[in-house]
Amino acid sequence: MKIQLKDIVSKSILTPAKGAIDDFTHSLNPYVGCVFGCKYCYVRQLPVSLFREQEWGTWIDIKGNAAELLKKDMLKAKRKGPVMIFMSSSTDPYQPIEVKTKLTRSLLEVMLEAQPDFIHVQTRSPLVKRDIDLFKKFGDKIRISMTIETDKEEVRKAFSPTAPPIPARIAALKEITDAGIMTQATIAPLLPCSRDFPQKLKHIAKRVTIDDFWMGDGSGGKRTDKLGVYKIYEQMGLEKWYNPSAYKVVLKMLQEELQNSEVELMISKKGFSPNGN
Repeated sequence: MKIQLKDIVSKSILTPAKGAIDDFTHSLNPYVGCVFGCKYCYVRQLPVSLFREQEWGTWIDIKGNAAELLKKDMLKAKRKGPVMIFMSSSTDPYQPIEVKTKLTRSLLEVMLEAQPDFIHVQTRSPLVKRDIDLFKKFGDKIRISMTIETDKEEVRKAFSPTAPPIPARIAALKEITDAGIMTQATIAPLLPCSRDFPQKLKHIAKRVTIDDFWMGDGSGGKRTDKLGVYKIYEQMGLEKWYNPSAYKVVLKMLQEELQNSEVELMISKKGFSPNGN
């Protein structure tokens, strides 16, 4: 699939945080669009996607002036009070184009000069480990959160066929954790998984957060229904997993696996907040 790339000039780069991430002050999105194109992604239902002629996952707008804007926006934001940033709320900051542009890396470098009070980096890409050297410089002001919705590759391929393989994500997150950086394995949204899933997450991050469509899509699951993802569950014979109570089964397995470890276990919004409370 050919991805349509476009360089754009943005008017601002820090956006007031709302909804599920309103515990943060700002969201930061280096790109518009995401080539991972996950079939359950709520951004598909947002204006940025609905009013675009191209299919979600086939285009990316690159905010070429993002670093320059961030220098100005950070100074303004810090004068008003604490600055807590969620990167990113509607794109992946480490999608493949980042290898070439290094745009996300340039934003981290800007934030090292004018440090926010906290940064949450949300991704599903192993490329994130490239910036371990910068993450270390933020100390306890940064958390790297890797989306790992399932441990089954056949499930990953059904719901997000162009997203990075699960084993590569697990390995990258463990490497970041081993480097002494605050990390999180994020099961969001929870997809059908095996009974071994909790054990696979036990030693790769300092925290595990679980979320699902009903808690996390901002509309009690209605937005997800519109995307038609239930059909995928039907095709795989996994209809029982499309249920607002399914997460409780996996949560119980996680609680049993992690009870004697130092790994924190969080649910939905609390797992994304700056302080976890």
